[in-house]
Amino acid sequence: MRTPEDYKESLRGMRPNVYKFGNLIEDVTTHPATRRMVEGHARIYEIALDDRYRDLATTESALTGERVSRYLSLITGPQDMIANSRLKRLMFNLTGTCTGGRCVGWNALNALWAITYEIDAGHGTDYHDRLRRWLGDAQRHDIAVSGALTDPKGNRKLGPSQQADPDAYLHIVERRSDGIVVRGAKVMIAGVSASNEVFVLPTGSYGEDDADYSVAFVTPRDAEGITVIEARHPSDSRDLEEGEDSPVRGGGITQGYVLFDDVFVPEERVFMAGEWQYTGRLIMSFIGPYRSAIGGCVAGQGDLMIGAAVMMSRAHGLGERAIRDKIVAMATNNETTFGMGVAAGVLGRPHPSGVWQPDRLLANVNKVHVATLPYETKRLTQEVAGGIGETGCMPSWTDLTDPEYGDNLRRYLTTEVPGEERYRLARFIEWLTIGGGVPGTMHGGGSPDGARMLIGRSLDIDRLV
Repeated sequence: MRTPEDYKESLRGMRPNVYKFGNLIEDVTTHPATRRMVEGHARIYEIALDDRYRDLATTESALTGERVSRYLSLITGPQDMIANSRLKRLMFNLTGTCTGGRCVGWNALNALWAITYEIDAGHGTDYHDRLRRWLGDAQRHDIAVSGALTDPKGNRKLGPSQQADPDAYLHIVERRSDGIVVRGAKVMIAGVSASNEVFVLPTGSYGEDDADYSVAFVTPRDAEGITVIEARHPSDSRDLEEGEDSPVRGGGITQGYVLFDDVFVPEERVFMAGEWQYTGRLIMSFIGPYRSAIGGCVAGQGDLMIGAAVMMSRAHGLGERAIRDKIVAMATNNETTFGMGVAAGVLGRPHPSGVWQPDRLLANVNKVHVATLPYETKRLTQEVAGGIGETGCMPSWTDLTDPEYGDNLRRYLTTEVPGEERYRLARFIEWLTIGGGVPGTMHGGGSPDGARMLIGRSLDIDRLV
């Protein structure tokens, strides 16, 4: 299996195609705009080699029986789903935020495993065998694979083929004997710049007129014709500065807009090409494990918020007793999303292809909780911190260390702990609650309104009356 340095070296060996602030990023492993995200994803490789975490971070390959990264594994039973939630929680504990450049690709793999099996059974294609061969190779090389679903979408009232701009949804523009050519974009893609390859899936359930938009494949992130534009996030200019205003060095999450300008995808990497009837089922197969395990993600960051709140209360000379009710409320939020996700995984069912599919109703209920409860946890953390952790009432690190007046600033920040320590703690709380560490809890894995719609469809009202 790869070491963290092996992983970083693989990124350095890729064609530079990532931009931010109008500039090409030559090396994502060292550039200040992306290096923290890469370091967070490198922790996945680190824990796979650590005796404390190896059983969680790795598992036995269903293809070969060899030990492989769990992020490149098939989820074949409830224990795998429990491990999924636990691993996501651990990664948030270790990095402070999301490692979305791996988890979306993992969900895409498992969704495609089920749907390629169904397409082959119905149409006599060989998509499933292609995916099996690709997965075996991916496991052997221990690559990092992200996932891309969200299209620009244009006018939300119209379907893909009805848009004024045909590229508002990614689509096939040419079919060749050895593959396809695609054009369009995938937007807000988490951690894509930290990946070696990218799974691309449709973003919704399509109709017959949308056959060219019904496409799924996997491609190297640096394939010819692909350009990644890194999105802005709160306080990201701090990443370009020295000092302590960007408080987390070993983790971070960014999103990219991935532009596909007539990108060729070889046949062996194509897993859907026009089978529009299966797009809805593909999306349902994707959101089940995603909306289940994301409860572990937000619980993991919630753990850090509890710890930070307690440390700040101690720094203020109050201790945890003064905030006991808030701690209990925060812990309740954490365990609600984590427990609901585990329940969705345990109460799932096997798919004929061999993968496990979580309970759809509970997974969507969890998505609604994930889109609400973490924000209450953030509010409580800010309430404990006071203004310096939330309202922008903190001087910069440059000012705090200024030779003329820095001593006074540090003196006035001093409480039960030195001013520098309180400063770092406040910056960490800011990062967790309104800054660069905030993950996509509202829309990650789909919108809460979409989840509510699926909950409504699942209800058997007559049975309840």
